[in-house]
Amino acid sequence: MRERCTKAKAGRILTIRPHHDLQTAARHQAATDPGWQADYRRWRPPVERAVAWLVHHGNRRLRYRGTLKNDTWLHTRAAALNLRRLINLGLTHTSGTWHLAPSGA
Repeated sequence: MRERCTKAKAGRILTIRPHHDLQTAARHQAATDPGWQADYRRWRPPVERAVAWLVHHGNRRLRYRGTLKNDTWLHTRAAALNLRRLINLGLTHTSGTWHLAPSGA
């Protein structure tokens, strides 16, 4: 059966990872479970939108060397985006306290 797998002289190497069975079960669940698919359809768009906001305006690449500086940048960027989102939802600061406009107002 080797001839059917590859034409390479050295053959082919197949590596089975430690979590192969768990990953296979998760893929099967994703393909067959309607509840999983409904949750995925519900949560994927907001997550994709958040990632798009995060990488917008050339922020797809890291600007600094070292994990500490990049981690700080990422947290600052995420905090700024979260604050912008809250302001768009009606966050205001009056009399020394923060208020979020009620839904439908």
